[in-house]
Amino acid sequence: MLQMTHISKVFRTELVQTHALRDFSLNVAEGEFVAVTGPSGSGKTTFLNIAGLLETFDTGSYRLDGQDVSHLDDAARSRLRNEKIGFIFQGFNLLPDLSVFDNVDVPLRYRGMSGGERRRRIDKALEQVGLASRAKHLPSQLSGGQQQRVAIARALAGTPRILFADEPTGNLDSLMARQVLEMLEEINAAGTTIVMVTHDPELARRAHRNIHVMDGQVTDFTAFAAAQTERESLAA
Repeated sequence: MLQMTHISKVFRTELVQTHALRDFSLNVAEGEFVAVTGPSGSGKTTFLNIAGLLETFDTGSYRLDGQDVSHLDDAARSRLRNEKIGFIFQGFNLLPDLSVFDNVDVPLRYRGMSGGERRRRIDKALEQVGLASRAKHLPSQLSGGQQQRVAIARALAGTPRILFADEPTGNLDSLMARQVLEMLEEINAAGTTIVMVTHDPELARRAHRNIHVMDGQVTDFTAFAAAQTERESLAA
């Protein structure tokens, strides 16, 4: 589903060059649920933005669902992103003046779907996340967990092949976080590939596979996890 090979990304200013990714390689199979961990500034968000076609990269190759996306222009990237990719962000990214229904509808309008098809998809997605009865509510009338479920519904309505989640439980309490994770697991079980960036070790453990990013490269997560466990034991 996702194949990155020797990706590099450098952010440049007049005085400084920052290597966000260095020789970054990663394969994610169709149907996997992969957790990406690492300290702040390690390159996780840059990886997610490149994987989601929100940013370009300097060198290397990237194939998404079998298609080489390395040299696509902006229009082609936008089209592919809208057709195959779903996003869930820590901050929900809901439009405050639009109802739940209309927030889910926004990305579907860019596909040129009929009103009837959009309504069918929105109703189904809101039913999936348990918010069918809140379709007319504004985001401000919902709890944080409910707002995140709206964001999940917005992604699901587009029937994405792959779902990218950036700290999807970062703004939620432990109970709501658990509910959102269970929902993601159900979505994955239905066939959607999920790549999730998280700092939460509990969330990471429940993914099929963990990778750890350090200094812009994928490192041996098994070794990292063992070291982290040892540090926690010593601290206790």
